[in-house]
Amino acid sequence: MHVILLERVAKLGQMGDIVSVKQGFARNFLLPQGKALRATDANKASFESQKVTLEAKNLETKTEAEAISSKLDGQQFIIIRSASDAGALYGSVTNRDASDVASAEGFKIDKKQVILQAPIKELGLHKVGVSLHPEVECSIELNVARSTEEAELQASGQSIQDLAAAAEAEAEFEIAELFDDMGSAAALDEDGNELIKDEPKAKVEPEEKVANVHASVKVEKPSRGMKVSDAIHQQHRPTP
Repeated sequence: MHVILLERVAKLGQMGDIVSVKQGFARNFLLPQGKALRATDANKASFESQKVTLEAKNLETKTEAEAISSKLDGQQFIIIRSASDAGALYGSVTNRDASDVASAEGFKIDKKQVILQAPIKELGLHKVGVSLHPEVECSIELNVARSTEEAELQASGQSIQDLAAAAEAEAEFEIAELFDDMGSAAALDEDGNELIKDEPKAKVEPEEKVANVHASVKVEKPSRGMKVSDAIHQQHRPTP
């Protein structure tokens, strides 16, 4: 299908261009949004008669869009959402959310002007394009966080992963301090005095033990005709 463009359309053409497009694209987008007309003889003649007026109107809206872009470009907007500790949102942020938060700050933009390829599903800073006019675009930044405090930290350059790592390190440090305090308390008596540890006993080697046993048992030489076992028994027999 051939159509006459009434304004600039990205990757398609400028105002007044006659271009060939798919019927679905023309019927579902270009024609209902007033961006083009069917390239019939009657519409061609109508466009030529209104061309000067259309160009003047386009220039006016372009100038207004450029004025808005100079103020809107680079602005950051905070969007509060619930999310997991890993940063995954319980839901998503859409072009409507971006339009609403910008409008709340005094920038009147329509959700159709927000260029978002897919819904945002993670915490963090996200750059989003805004088409204010067919020939004027700018970008904004969405600061998606769980709280205003977290948004401020993200704006300063810290990610949700950095915050989680810092919190984990702080928790580990507190646990280590707790164990140190417990160990110090165990080394004091009820009056707060340091306990004196017993001196470790000297380790006795097996050979020393055998020598000590031999030294403690004195066996006298048996008399002639007496067995050694009888001599030992007689030596250790209690004295009456």
